[in-house]
Amino acid sequence: MSAARGPKGHGGADHLRDEAAQAARRAADEVYAGILERAPEHDIDPTLDRVAAVCELLGDPQRAYRVVHVTGTNGKTSTARMIERLVREHGLRTGRFTSPHLTRVTERIAVDGEPITDERFVEVWQDVAPYVHMVDVKEQAEGRPRLSFFEVFTVMAFAAFADAPVDVAVIEVGMGGRWDATNVADGEVAVITPVAYDHERWLGHTLVEIAGEKAGIVKDGATLVLSRQEEDAEGVILQAAAERGARVVREGVDTDVVERRVAVGGQLLTLRGTGGVYTEIFLPLHGEHQAHNALAALVATEALMAGGGALDGAVVEVAFADADSPGRLELVRSSPTILVDGAHNPSGAAALVEAVEEAFAFQRVVGVVGVMADKDPEGILAVLEPSLAEIVITRASNPRAMEIEDLAEVAVDVFGEDRVHVRERLDDAITLAADLAEAEVERGAAVLVTGSIMLVADARVYLGRA
Repeated sequence: MSAARGPKGHGGADHLRDEAAQAARRAADEVYAGILERAPEHDIDPTLDRVAAVCELLGDPQRAYRVVHVTGTNGKTSTARMIERLVREHGLRTGRFTSPHLTRVTERIAVDGEPITDERFVEVWQDVAPYVHMVDVKEQAEGRPRLSFFEVFTVMAFAAFADAPVDVAVIEVGMGGRWDATNVADGEVAVITPVAYDHERWLGHTLVEIAGEKAGIVKDGATLVLSRQEEDAEGVILQAAAERGARVVREGVDTDVVERRVAVGGQLLTLRGTGGVYTEIFLPLHGEHQAHNALAALVATEALMAGGGALDGAVVEVAFADADSPGRLELVRSSPTILVDGAHNPSGAAALVEAVEEAFAFQRVVGVVGVMADKDPEGILAVLEPSLAEIVITRASNPRAMEIEDLAEVAVDVFGEDRVHVRERLDDAITLAADLAEAEVERGAAVLVTGSIMLVADARVYLGRA
């Protein structure tokens, strides 16, 4: 009798847990929907005042832990994820704030490498909501906008990390740096990955202007870890660092990727940091750009954990071997191979093309491409064109996505009419691309989904990787 009751009891408990999880998910989705009604993250009103005001009311949670602040044009998320993994391997409790998310909004706020739960997401919102409301009312009474979508999430991340509590928070800039909501935090280490053209409408139309915005995260007396830059961009950043008395560690001068070799599932690296040379480091990510991101992450961690000295080689090996960056040249299916990558500007597309050619021996690649309306579709497609046999134009499930007809017109100009196909639905686009890829080769066919991290997010859901 008791044996019969046991499974039934466990089944009932499982059912209750499932119901509780579903209820928590619904509650988190409701909170997210409410926050989405605010100005979107690309609709910028350049000031730190709103976020600073809420944080002050909360007791300045962003000052409760050490901060590594990451900006740049491409590679921010991968670099932030690697820094967090390195710091966590040292036994410290970590927070990680990145954007955008791929599947669930809770991915943006991670503690010890794991997204906060739906329950915690709701709790954090309930904790900060009264103070957000107070500042909203004040701002609107004075004719200014209330906190934006991204500003609210930044406040929530700072509060969640303080409450955890974490020892170190790795914070990725949303856009730019100087006026980004995250810049109310004082990063003792600032990281600037390569600066290129992107978000020109908000950041400026020259590399000098864009670099100046990025350099705004460098605080007085901080350590700046600087990836290789174009000469004009580097000059602006170095000037800003000098004005703030920052210690600068420059790739190619103080540090370098000494050697890299393609390996099964990634690459083997030899990295020269400020504390020494680290050899035979396995990184399970493809592409030369990820090697340079790894170097930036290593040097930032040296600055944070060892004052620029050497880290334990065994700790570095374990952390890098466990590094990941979903949606960045990620293999999501085989037969045919389907890769997804969130390249959304010409420089990102160039890094993608180089990485695919280096890491894979494909005979025929067909692209599935959709871009956001504020991007440079012609620049992206021109970079992809030599590597793609054909292209299927589609769009992400996002209101900011470029209209298919407009993108298809650009694609025809770049690829020629015979190589361009159009599918409204992403699932149809991927199916067609797979058929086209396998139609002319028996082996070595691949599908590459790219052009937007939003499109990649949709593809990962469709392909069961969410």
